[in-house]
Amino acid sequence: MAKQKTIQAPKGMHDILPEDQKYWRHVMKKSQSLIEDYSFERIDTPIVEPTELFLRSVGSSSDIAEKEIYNFKTKGGDDISLRPEGTASTVRAYLENGMNVRPHPVKLYYIGPMFRHDQPQQGRYRQFYQLGLETIGDASEVVDAELIFLGYKILDSVGLHGYNVHINSIGDQSCRPAYLRALKDFYKNKIKKVCPQCRIRFKKNVLRMLDCKEEGCREVNKEAPPIIDFLDDTCKTHFKRVLEFLDETKVPYILDSSLVRGLDYYTRTVFEFLPEENITAQSAVISGGRYDRLIDMLGGSKTPAAGWAMGIDRVVSEVKAKGISVPEIGIKPRVFLAQLGEAAKKKSLALFENLRKAGIEVKSSFGRDSIKSQLRIAHRLGVKYTLIFGQKEALEGTIILREMDTGIQETLLLTKVVDEMKKRLKK
Repeated sequence: MAKQKTIQAPKGMHDILPEDQKYWRHVMKKSQSLIEDYSFERIDTPIVEPTELFLRSVGSSSDIAEKEIYNFKTKGGDDISLRPEGTASTVRAYLENGMNVRPHPVKLYYIGPMFRHDQPQQGRYRQFYQLGLETIGDASEVVDAELIFLGYKILDSVGLHGYNVHINSIGDQSCRPAYLRALKDFYKNKIKKVCPQCRIRFKKNVLRMLDCKEEGCREVNKEAPPIIDFLDDTCKTHFKRVLEFLDETKVPYILDSSLVRGLDYYTRTVFEFLPEENITAQSAVISGGRYDRLIDMLGGSKTPAAGWAMGIDRVVSEVKAKGISVPEIGIKPRVFLAQLGEAAKKKSLALFENLRKAGIEVKSSFGRDSIKSQLRIAHRLGVKYTLIFGQKEALEGTIILREMDTGIQETLLLTKVVDEMKKRLKK
């Protein structure tokens, strides 16, 4: 019989192995602590949503809508998609659950997997994890600055330094049309120099040409007219005040006139966190901005909002690459429980639980029969004591206590072992 082919994870998706979990826990623990200090509350939304939600929010001509959404029809005929981002789902939940009647701003955060059928690359997966913040119901510039400042503090708290905030304003519906006309005029004579995808964007949404990561397009975009020259007084004042708040917080930022973000719902402030050196198309670890039009696009009343999303996979990769020390997961054991023989094994689970409940940091390896192999594990764990529970001890109601440093052994009554271990571990 032919050997069956080994099944592998789907292309662009990966496992998070036990040895990597400590990095994920480090990033999540530090991030959540800060986020909740700033009064953000957690929300969890379904992994699948009606496809229409994303077509209406991110824009039908966006890369996400055109080629990156995993969508399917259910047996009942519903058109469903795996969520490609978290903002639209959060706003849908805000509207559906009547959160508009709560005191504003409503400050929410989410953590979870997102899905895009994109070409897998270094740092870019088809299933990837995001931590996102959304502040709904406040149009003031301080909200934009608070979100940026909080992102900066999160990166600092996990040990990632040397990131700048690239920031721009893309105006709003009152001043952006004039800029789009100027952009069209700029690209008319350069259309042969841009990639095939940008030629399509030129017809559908010319602003997205500035967001292209192709090297040739990025060179062309350096000469594009800056949108800041087209901002009206209201948008210009908003942007100026955001920068003044950032100056006060000492967050390092760079004015980036080519930064536009790739989704239709953004207005005014947009930003990305990028490293000071070796910037690539996959370098951004946090991206976001203001989206004052999204809630009314999805059927609500006109409500200002702003937010960002952090790529957890990328942050974890950077933490590992920089060799940042993170706490180990689980307890550091001080006692190892070794057992040998059927009678001892039967009683060992109850004994292990009694030790654990007494606050004694204990480890064991219940499936192993060899005392030598169990003692090797105890040595590797660096425990101070090993309790050896064999067939003879199980029948007599005793247990052997071994000091790992000296090898000295003595016999204790099983009924006294918990109290004796507590006493010795205090020394």
